[in-house]
Amino acid sequence: MGIDRNLPPLLLLHGFGASLGHWRYNLPTLSQQHTVYALDMIGFGASEKVSTNYDFFLWADQLYDFWRTFLLQPTILVGNSIGSLVSMAAAAKYPEMVKGMVMINLPDTSVLQPPPGLRPVLSTLKYGLQPVLELTKRLLTWPLIFVPVFRILRNPKVLKPWAQKAYADPTLVNEELVHLFAQPCYDRGAAMALRHMINSKASQTRPVTAKSILPQLNIPMLLMWGNQDMMVPPKLAPLFTQYNPRLRLIQVENAGHCPHDECPEQVNQAILHWIDSQHLNQSSTPHS
Repeated sequence: MGIDRNLPPLLLLHGFGASLGHWRYNLPTLSQQHTVYALDMIGFGASEKVSTNYDFFLWADQLYDFWRTFLLQPTILVGNSIGSLVSMAAAAKYPEMVKGMVMINLPDTSVLQPPPGLRPVLSTLKYGLQPVLELTKRLLTWPLIFVPVFRILRNPKVLKPWAQKAYADPTLVNEELVHLFAQPCYDRGAAMALRHMINSKASQTRPVTAKSILPQLNIPMLLMWGNQDMMVPPKLAPLFTQYNPRLRLIQVENAGHCPHDECPEQVNQAILHWIDSQHLNQSSTPHS
């Protein structure tokens, strides 16, 4: 089976701390039918570790620049974790770019609605604790503290237990995968890039939430969620569907936060079947 030029290209976006190499088990299968691209988002993978105001729209702009340079045709975005949030930001800001969207686990709690009686209390706590939390964050990201801690955490032996929390089967976190996560942390400027991500004011002034963006989108969307995700609770998954009738949910059995890497065959086939079911060929209208 060869690439079908009538099918839209796919653009894959990794999660936090990962890189395009995290799609190692998806690229070979998906590229049998589609032209497939994967990016290292700025600050991750082999990209330059710049000191700037990071937020999801910065990565969406990077995505759009890549698309405008190399694709210039409506594309299906496929994101994992923060890659899903970047996909939403890109679809909202650059609708001409996006034909459809696949989100593999979505780290967003905006869809949670606290009981009405608790809302005033939570609001008071939020504003009361905000100065304390901000001061704590500034202290912990002070270079004299942050850089030595970062150098400890990037050690593969320390990093491995953290990576295992993203997988339902921790034995899948082998030396190759740990190296994929750890290697970019040794790049020049990696510590300062992460520090800027944590302290970025842009992410506060331009927040990206499913609750605000999903209702705006008029494209086919697929949300896949590992039912053993220990990082973002699977119980959140059904809540997203109430914000857009075009959003379809598939829960992935025996998978954690990275189903695409943990259950690649299941995820690959689900994506291809979903694309086929939506009739997303190049002759169809992107936002019909």
